[in-house]
Amino acid sequence: MRKPIIAGNWKMYKTISQAIELANGLKRAFYDLDAEAIDIVLCPVFTALSEVNEVISGSPMQLGAQDVFWQQEGAFTGEVSPLMLKDVGCKYVIIGHSERRQYFGETNQTVNKKVKAALQNGLIPIMCVGETLKERQEEKTFEVLKDHIQNGLTGLTAQEVSDIVIAYEPVWAIGTGKNATSQQAQEAHQFIRKLLTEMFNKEIANNIRIQYGGSVKPDNIEEIMQQPDVDGALVGGASLKVDSFSDIVIRAMKVKVKK
Repeated sequence: MRKPIIAGNWKMYKTISQAIELANGLKRAFYDLDAEAIDIVLCPVFTALSEVNEVISGSPMQLGAQDVFWQQEGAFTGEVSPLMLKDVGCKYVIIGHSERRQYFGETNQTVNKKVKAALQNGLIPIMCVGETLKERQEEKTFEVLKDHIQNGLTGLTAQEVSDIVIAYEPVWAIGTGKNATSQQAQEAHQFIRKLLTEMFNKEIANNIRIQYGGSVKPDNIEEIMQQPDVDGALVGGASLKVDSFSDIVIRAMKVKVKK
């Protein structure tokens, strides 16, 4: 059985003091939570990684970053390497988020480089894939997912791929208040798992965790998590408040325990 994983992407929010406050609030909310039942990942901005790591040390939560560069070091002004993320306490890193693709020129090729660099440095990539509204309206969802996944994972062995998390994020549902129906989420996740079976093998595909991301809230997480191929969520806005994020985690965990 795949262990559920809920990750909070704080995006470009929270100063260091605000991040510490949020992390402390979540630490209190999860003080008696069974860390074996669910993985909880916090992904603050780079400037707050060290402080958040100190706060959540010894708690059920783990640290993640929102992006990474593919070189260990060098003359790459403004970039942060996987070695640096590992050094500050990160276990996970989000790669290829739709906002990185939309605003900062991220491509399947750069995603692939970053995934490889993360794995080589002992980080678990959360690789994001998903279609825009236009692509969905043109019925290109599966075509886009295939393109993102095949090219994002090119050159990786089955063993390497087994360590990653894939986040399906329909771009039209991110920060819009809209979200894919549970059936639409399951349809996409099922396609991704089938594609992974074809690319690698059934055992690997069955073990890879696939998250849903796109306006996830406490009132829709249970229905989403009830889908057989949905293993968690990549949460945006709702991860910025203690009450909403802790509610999402607890509801998600209960659904998977019942199953």
